[in-house]
Amino acid sequence: MLTGRSLNSTLDRMMTLNRVLDEALSNSLNGSAEARPWVPAIDVVERHDAYLIALEVPGVDPSTIDISFEQNILIVRGSKPMGFELGQNTELRVYSAERVVGNFERAVRLPEFVDGENIAAEFKHGVLLLTIPKMQAAQPRKISIKGVGSKQIES
Repeated sequence: MLTGRSLNSTLDRMMTLNRVLDEALSNSLNGSAEARPWVPAIDVVERHDAYLIALEVPGVDPSTIDISFEQNILIVRGSKPMGFELGQNTELRVYSAERVVGNFERAVRLPEFVDGENIAAEFKHGVLLLTIPKMQAAQPRKISIKGVGSKQIES
C-alpha cells in the first residue's frame, strides 16, 4: 500500500536520480538508435525490511541476464533476441516492426543501508523480481523509555 509519506521519501529522490542515470547511459552511446540499449519498465517499492524491484523483460531468457551490485548501484543487463531465425543472406520485407529487441541495461542506486550480500532474484512470466533486504540497523524498531511504565516511542 502506498502512503503519502512515500511521495516525499528518499526512495522517490533516488528514482529521479535513476532516471537521469538511465538517460545518461543511453545517450552516451554513439551510433544509431539500433545500437542504443532499450530501457525496460521498472517498479521500485519499499517495504519495512527490504526494497522490491520488478523489471519487465518479456521474451528474455533469464539465464542471459546479468545482475551486479557494486557501490550501492544495482545494474541489470541483458539482451532480447529478435525472435526470428534468419540466415546470413535472407532478404526480408518488413510489414511491422514494433517489438523492442537488442541489449538492455537498467541501473538503480540504492541507499547505503542495504544488505548487498543477500539480494535475491526470481523470474516469473517475463518479470525479473529482485528483493534487496535492508540491514538490521536500518529497520524500524520500538524503543522503550526507561522508568516509564508501558509507554514506548517509535524510532
